Amino acid sequence: MLTQIVAGMGSLIIILSLSALYVARLLRQVVRHRRKATETSNRLNTVILAALDGVIVVDEEWNILEFNPAAEQIFGYSAQEAIGKPISGLIVPDHLVAEYEQRMKQAQDGHEKQIIGKGHVKLEAKRADGSLFPVEVSLQAAATEDGYLYIAFLRDITHRERAKAELAAARDQALASEKAKTSFLATMSHEIRTPLNGLLGNLSLLNDTPLTAQQKRYTQNIETSGKLLMSHISDVLDITKYDAGKFTLWPVAMSLSILLQDIIDNQSGAAVPRDTVLDWKWIGPPIDWINADRDRIQHVLMNVIGNAVKFTHAGKVDVTLEAIGGGSEIEIKIRDTGIGMDKALLAQIFDDFATGDSSYGRDVGGTGLGLGLAKRFVKALGGTIDVKSVQGVGSLFCIRFPITPIAAPDVAEHRDTEVQDNNSHHILLVEDNEINRVVAREMLHAAGHTVTEAHNGREAVDIAQEQSFDLILMDISMPVLDGRAATREIRAGKGPCAHVPIVALTANTMTEELEAYLADGMTYVLTKPLSRAVLTRTVGTFAIGI
Repeated sequence: MLTQIVAGMGSLIIILSLSALYVARLLRQVVRHRRKATETSNRLNTVILAALDGVIVVDEEWNILEFNPAAEQIFGYSAQEAIGKPISGLIVPDHLVAEYEQRMKQAQDGHEKQIIGKGHVKLEAKRADGSLFPVEVSLQAAATEDGYLYIAFLRDITHRERAKAELAAARDQALASEKAKTSFLATMSHEIRTPLNGLLGNLSLLNDTPLTAQQKRYTQNIETSGKLLMSHISDVLDITKYDAGKFTLWPVAMSLSILLQDIIDNQSGAAVPRDTVLDWKWIGPPIDWINADRDRIQHVLMNVIGNAVKFTHAGKVDVTLEAIGGGSEIEIKIRDTGIGMDKALLAQIFDDFATGDSSYGRDVGGTGLGLGLAKRFVKALGGTIDVKSVQGVGSLFCIRFPITPIAAPDVAEHRDTEVQDNNSHHILLVEDNEINRVVAREMLHAAGHTVTEAHNGREAVDIAQEQSFDLILMDISMPVLDGRAATREIRAGKGPCAHVPIVALTANTMTEELEAYLADGMTYVLTKPLSRAVLTRTVGTFAIGI
């Protein structure tokens, strides 16, 4: 029995010892977990305290449990003032309290969480002094034994919103300035082109009268100067339209060979006095007819070839055309043996107002806008323009742009029709400027047409309601009723001119304006200054009864 008792007590001691070891192990684990939990809690507290964003922790009743230093700085409350207070009465603006409480109740009831877990949300908050400001909030929920906790991370975005507002204001101001500049240039274009129309038009009429050789030379000099001034005005307007994003291409059927020959013929008069040979040719099979903006291509080539001629003395200017890329692109090279350019000039040759010589003693003129505008035009065509040059040796300009080859159209029949139109037409001329009205009337009389005059749009509408005309020439800017409004009234009426062609006469070359004229019901647009040839061709093309 004693043996059994001793054995039982030994077993009990062993069990107790093992139990003690197990309990000690559990105790060590508890201590370790508690230490880790304490360390985690300390780290979280350190993170919260050091966070640059405001951190606010609330319970299910939306009472504040934690309010970190960043939140104190943002809202102007101390942690002691905030902890234990309902968040709605502390930082939510008064006019948003009802909406806020409704959203929180929906979140508690398990409805769709409109803010919780939705990432960054922009809201309006209130400071201790009652001022309102924008905040960016990220709200998360965490389940605990005592219920849900809600953790809000808030960032004051006042400076960011102010910067955005300033940026938007700067953008609006820039757009307003651009609009004002465009409006100013359109107005100046009109105001300059209108007297130029009178000047060049009267010169054209004067050239039709008997003149002595000396008088003829004087009128030709005046006409050349007037056309040069008009070219400078057009260059400035084209640059402005391009830089404002309002530049539009107008593709037409055109012949590259005919265009090059016209340019070579035009520049030969300047090349001969300089003892310079000017020539052009195709390399490989020619692609004559394409669909492209002829005026822009002509402007580019006139500028580049004209510069090559101006700066070449007793030398040669060669122009070559070559179809590349299977005929999808054209490469035009202009090589001269002129004075060339140094590296400094070469780096800025396509800049506006860049000239080879800006001194008072320079022997060639120019505004320095030509190549800058040429580069813009080539870019608008979808191409590139490059230059290589060696001072004292010469320069090589290479122009590339995509093309759309087309079959050669039958233009001879159309041209013959215009030339052979000897009919006399009855035309309504609507123009408020007396000088321009006299110019257009005399040109039309010289072509054998009958002209009825109107001084403003209201007179034009009244006359068009009573009489029938073959064509109406309509100025745009007029008192009483402008040309656009007059056109709309004529088209809307049931008079004999409701369907008569109406051609706009305008000094405004802005693309959006020209498109608006056509939308008003005008048939075609003539840009001032008018020339006899263009006016005669327009009448022959659009006057009814041909």
